[in-house]
Amino acid sequence: MFAKLARTGVLIASIAIAGCNDSSMKDFAPEANKPLPDKILADMKAKGMVRTSSVMARIFKEEGKLEIWKAKTNGRYDMVASYDICKWSGKLGPKYTEGDRQAPEGFYTVRPSQMNPRSSYHLSFNIGFPNAYDRANGRTGQNLMVHGACSSSGCYSMTDAQIEQIYAFGRDAFQGGQTEFQIQAFPFRMTAANMARYRNDPNYEFWKMLKVGYDNFEVTKVPPKVDVCEKRYVFNQVAADGQTFNPTGPCPATTQPDSLKSAYNAYQTTYDAAFNSALKASVPPPKPTIAGVKEASIVSDWSKRRARGERVPIDPPSLNSDGTVTETARMGRIDSPAGRKMAALDAEKAAKQKAEEQRLAAIEAAKQAKEAAKAQALAEKEAAKQAKIAAKAAKEAPVATATIAAPPEAAPQAETQAASADENRVTKLKNKILGMFGG
Repeated sequence: MFAKLARTGVLIASIAIAGCNDSSMKDFAPEANKPLPDKILADMKAKGMVRTSSVMARIFKEEGKLEIWKAKTNGRYDMVASYDICKWSGKLGPKYTEGDRQAPEGFYTVRPSQMNPRSSYHLSFNIGFPNAYDRANGRTGQNLMVHGACSSSGCYSMTDAQIEQIYAFGRDAFQGGQTEFQIQAFPFRMTAANMARYRNDPNYEFWKMLKVGYDNFEVTKVPPKVDVCEKRYVFNQVAADGQTFNPTGPCPATTQPDSLKSAYNAYQTTYDAAFNSALKASVPPPKPTIAGVKEASIVSDWSKRRARGERVPIDPPSLNSDGTVTETARMGRIDSPAGRKMAALDAEKAAKQKAEEQRLAAIEAAKQAKEAAKAQALAEKEAAKQAKIAAKAAKEAPVATATIAAPPEAAPQAETQAASADENRVTKLKNKILGMFGG
């Protein structure tokens, strides 16, 4: 069924993961030489696989899975291991530009030179971004990996124990003669239900294109032959003699085995019925997705400012459907030499600003104290003035007298009181004189 495709190189298989530096397949660190566990080797044997047979990998973001598939003796592939992705960066949707923190989606190829046994992230594989499709569409980025250390800024990150096994699958396949293997990275399992969930997403047309490759693998269980023309992926197409695939040029005349066409059409008929049924079903709401190159540019600018050590929101900004941008209130900066330098400059600036504020506050306090003292002195002076005026007025005021005629019957009583008063004064004077002489 696939003889012609095999002769034209369609049996390209690839595993995905990532490295930063080229390395020789003979130059392995100790952790890169660990054999696969006995249980996995036993499962491989039971499924008709040998340790060094060809491999490929599939990644599903929403489900958080990385699958390893290996070729059986009949040429078809079967899944031999599945791992929970520890972390992947960004949202559902492809990578658009350097710094958008998106983990790529698409079909990628890994060769021996892309494997890094001495990675800063334990072990890693460079997935080969940007590929021909990415370059044709102006998408940029570098060093996109699958690696250990469970830390991601645009990569697919695994635990160290997981990456040791994944690395071993690729290493063994290369040792068995495979020259390159394929990584298929998807936003989610491209089932009818999931495609129906995301039918209104801005990335839907891109995902429909990826789904053709996904379906080809589902039908054949052989990694599809991947080419790019007219800035889009094409799968399992054989160019006419003398013609080639130009990523930015017109697609050449192609052919495809009738058996593959028939199998694919039957698969598509079943899918269409399931998709129409899924449109009416109750499903979980879609997960967040990147809103195209505009949001990618906003996040990229955030990444550049963060890399310079600037203080930015802790999380990348998001573009809302109405065009507004949402940013988290919590601020921070990356812990790096640039970040620490910026933090020191900020601290120095803050200290100077605080000192200036304190100086100005002291000047203002002194000014207010001086004005208060002046106001108090004026108040005291005014009070003294008013007191002086009041005293003078009291002194100069005439004494009011009034003569009241006593009634005739009161005259004798008044005379008696006057005489008594005089007698008392004489008695007091007499007593005082006697006291002076001891009498």
